[in-house]
Amino acid sequence: MATAGKVIKCKAAVAWESSKPLVIEEIEVAPPQANEVRIKIVATSLCHSDLYFLYESLDKSLFPTILGHEAAGIVESVGLGVTEFQPGDKVIPLFLLQCGECRFCKSPKTNRCEEAMKRHAQKSTEHSRLTCKGQKLQQFMGTGTFSEYTVMNQMAVVKIDPAAPLDKVCLLGCGVCTGYGAAVNTAKVEPGSTCAVFGLGAVGLAAVMGCKAAGAKRIIAVDINPDKFEKAKVFGATDFVNPKDHNKPISQVLMEMTGGGVDYSLECIGNVECMRSALESCVAGWGVSVIVGWTDLHDVATRPINLMLGRTWTGCLFGGFKGKGGIPRMVKAYLDKKVMLDEFITHNMTVDQVNDAIELLKNGKSIRTVMRFSPQ
Repeated sequence: MATAGKVIKCKAAVAWESSKPLVIEEIEVAPPQANEVRIKIVATSLCHSDLYFLYESLDKSLFPTILGHEAAGIVESVGLGVTEFQPGDKVIPLFLLQCGECRFCKSPKTNRCEEAMKRHAQKSTEHSRLTCKGQKLQQFMGTGTFSEYTVMNQMAVVKIDPAAPLDKVCLLGCGVCTGYGAAVNTAKVEPGSTCAVFGLGAVGLAAVMGCKAAGAKRIIAVDINPDKFEKAKVFGATDFVNPKDHNKPISQVLMEMTGGGVDYSLECIGNVECMRSALESCVAGWGVSVIVGWTDLHDVATRPINLMLGRTWTGCLFGGFKGKGGIPRMVKAYLDKKVMLDEFITHNMTVDQVNDAIELLKNGKSIRTVMRFSPQ
């Protein structure tokens, strides 16, 4: 492309400070260096993890930053040593990169990567090619997709089917894979089982969809916002519980509904009290509870007897998917109409409206807002 090897000036939504509105700025994006790929972001969506980082993270040293990690785009140019990609490829950025060589990448038991752990421990400006007003910008989750262009190591990019609509499959970069995989890959929901999903944001709805795909016969959707129940029904929920409608612990309510507890529960909120409730909603003997929602602010606890009786308490990141292989499979499943994506999208906006999108998500008025850098 004509821009290859040159600095690109483009639009980005910059988070200069914690808890402050994002600012639309013109930034500079340097050419990719060795083993790097420069991507033109076509569509990016707003995930609750972006809000968590902006409003709740205790580490204020991570600003200024470009938020956004759930996106899809087109390769603009590649650096030396890149053989997996070429300009024009449709791709999805990965916040969980894969080096493909470490013992974690070679193990089917995890989607962790030693290179990813090493990079996350470093200040992200060490790898950032994004600057604004002479200042290096950090890239949230190593991605920074609220910028019209971003630069990433080829380990953190996956090529997808050229037939895939980027404004839909962008959701596979985080939320949908996280919830769906939590049910299918981590919990390993079995046909005929009973499940409970706590929280009906995008991740929770994807978990409902995963439970249905795995053959669960009963899927109980739990949320304090009853407006979300109709949407949950679309994805396969069979029962609906609002904890505010009961004067007893939600775990007790679910125990009574199911004759002793659910086979599987998935906590998709990021609330440690709900994590405990989800565990204690499981049947003793074989119940499995998965922590899916993200938080790093509080400890989580339960009484040992709840585990000694045979329940399993576990967690997952990105639904247990290895991105390089998992995302193309999910794209194919979408194209084959086996996975829903359109139904998650409640709003379409431009990146200029990012602060409006944030308010909608904060107030529970949206599931996923997909943003472009110019009107469609």
